[in-house]
Amino acid sequence: MTARARLTWNGAAALRGTRAGAVRGLRLAAEHVLERSRRRVPIEEATLERSGVASVDEEALTAGVSYDTKYAVRQHEDLTLQHDAGRTAKFLEGPLTEEQAAVADIIAAQVRRSLRG
Repeated sequence: MTARARLTWNGAAALRGTRAGAVRGLRLAAEHVLERSRRRVPIEEATLERSGVASVDEEALTAGVSYDTKYAVRQHEDLTLQHDAGRTAKFLEGPLTEEQAAVADIIAAQVRRSLRG
């Protein structure tokens, strides 16, 4: 007895779904890093913390996390500044480095999800 099966491959739909999953994963991963970073941002009036934003360039498939105040770079880079307990310089770099595996897992999970559905 011979079993037969027919498979129709829709590569364009698969690629669209994969790309959509990657975009969703990038957005979630950037939000994850932003949330972790906000826990360390130096706080005086919370202006710096509130200026944090996660963004995704869907065409380039890249994501970013940024803080937009005139003093954000100095607060991030100047290791001699004094901060309240738990608040540090390198408030973005630290979480990004520490959360690399989580970021990869978040993106991979969204790509897998897009391929299932």
